[in-house]
Amino acid sequence: MDNQTRSEMSRRRAIEAAFTILTREGVGGLTFDSLARESGISKGGLLHQFRTKHGVLCALLEHQRQQFEHIARDYMAKEGASKAEPNLAAQIAIYRESVNQPHSVARAILAAIVENPTLLDDMKTSDAAKMKALQDEATDLDLSLLRYFAASGLAFHSLLGLSPLGDSDRNRLFDRLLDEESWQAQKVPPKRRKRSAG
Repeated sequence: MDNQTRSEMSRRRAIEAAFTILTREGVGGLTFDSLARESGISKGGLLHQFRTKHGVLCALLEHQRQQFEHIARDYMAKEGASKAEPNLAAQIAIYRESVNQPHSVARAILAAIVENPTLLDDMKTSDAAKMKALQDEATDLDLSLLRYFAASGLAFHSLLGLSPLGDSDRNRLFDRLLDEESWQAQKVPPKRRKRSAG
């Protein structure tokens, strides 16, 4: 095995260990010492990979971004052609999947915000591109945005342990958000003009 492959394997192991620590102990528990214990990688090896805790948090966010891109690509390949708003459907599918991941994105994002709010600047740029894609395909932008933010709200409430909904209720709501036919804008008949008495 070459050095680059070994380095990538170590990096993945460290990222998984960081998610485990965040899940178990929160951001305060994420130190190079705890990461070394959890991953089995020496502290020196971790410092070579990440240099700072900021570097670890950046790696966590990048790892999650790549996972979400993979989910979106898979969804678009399987379902995209059948959807009137494929980008919206893919985003809803990402939020649904994020709830089912063993290591939640919410903890990585919260850790990043606590440590350094500017880490989220790249996410803001990415979110602006998502909003543009939603706008370009929407026939009713307000309705599309309501569905998008409903999905994100369901996901984050669940990830943060704030949702009173069980898995079946949450999945039923995600199914409803993905069901385009149930969200068709109501066609309102044109108003008739009153005839003037003449």
